[in-house]
Amino acid sequence: MTPNNDDPLDFLNNDPPGIPSGRSSDLVQGLLHEIIRVKELIKYYDAIPNGAGQLGSSILNELVVEAYTSLVNYDVVLMQKYYDLLLNCD
Repeated sequence: MTPNNDDPLDFLNNDPPGIPSGRSSDLVQGLLHEIIRVKELIKYYDAIPNGAGQLGSSILNELVVEAYTSLVNYDVVLMQKYYDLLLNCD
């Protein structure tokens, strides 16, 4: 039996064509990992009873949307900004 690899970003480990390897591809991969981590964190905020986590959830959702936008536009400056912001979310 083969081990189950549940890494949703395993395609990035194969150096896909179109994305140069180096610092910027590391930033893309890191930002994608942080987006996935924060999306899991949003589920915890949503699960807090009586809607007590809704403010935190909405703030984190906005950060994730902006991070996705920076990826789509391949804006390295914004990608670094949102990577740093998401890295410090807990």
